[in-house]
Amino acid sequence: MPPRHALSARRATRAALVAAVGAIAVAVSVASCSPTTEGPAPRATATVTATSTVTATPEPSIVPEPAVTVTASPFARPAWLGATVLEKQDNGLGEPGGTPAALRDRRLEPRPGAYPDPEDDAWFAEVSDIPDDVLARSSWRDECPVPPEDLAYIVMPFWGFDMQAHTGEMITSAEHADAIVTVFEKMYERRFPIEEMRVTTWNEVNGDHTGDQNVTISFECRKVTGGYDVWSEHAKGLALDINPFHNPWVRDGYVFPELARAYLDRSWLRPGMIETQKRIVKDFAAIGWSWGGAWDDLDDWMHFSASDL
Repeated sequence: MPPRHALSARRATRAALVAAVGAIAVAVSVASCSPTTEGPAPRATATVTATSTVTATPEPSIVPEPAVTVTASPFARPAWLGATVLEKQDNGLGEPGGTPAALRDRRLEPRPGAYPDPEDDAWFAEVSDIPDDVLARSSWRDECPVPPEDLAYIVMPFWGFDMQAHTGEMITSAEHADAIVTVFEKMYERRFPIEEMRVTTWNEVNGDHTGDQNVTISFECRKVTGGYDVWSEHAKGLALDINPFHNPWVRDGYVFPELARAYLDRSWLRPGMIETQKRIVKDFAAIGWSWGGAWDDLDDWMHFSASDL
């Protein structure tokens, strides 16, 4: 049994706890039973912060430019044209080869010429002595069989395969220049297409062969095609070649231009071939010039000449 003084201490502690609990209960009861009208109601304090709204001015919307579709011209000259040099054979011609697919029905625009295109479709022709700068860029040299005084310079329009009028130039025999103009005027009226009509350089005439050239010319200071050591009638301005690629030269299995083999089929008529406008042959015959396409020992469909050579 615990000592008396310990019991007394416990009792005192217990009594204190009971008293404290009672006091708390009374306080709670008084608080809960007090009427709400007594005293002012507690105030809720709100802190209002002013906020300014700034509306930013929108940047102007950027409307993209409409896409521009660049369509390649169907008459554009291939980048590879004239780029491959052919190995020359003993006769001075490149080895015969097939015709690239893009040239089997050849319809190309001319490269930029010495003169701008005419402003309209009207025919014109200017016949003059050869200007010094033109003679300098031509194939004429001192060893050529005729002096410049025997030659004339013609500026006249031609219809291209792109169905546009272009300004061409030609050196030819001074004696025959005016008559030649009459033939080309009729070709122009009938819109016979010509790829290029310009003065060719010495390197073009006597340099490397690429087998795909197609320049309509008269005077060129060179020997006869095929390795013959005689002057061509072209070296005197007494011959004309029209669209050589469309109307090639062929002899003993060789073709010039060398890649024009597809045009040996003269029954497959394509624009630029002499046979599509046989009136050209008659027009040249009217001025005393003959056609190489009617020769017996070789075919030279591009060629017209004053002396049948």
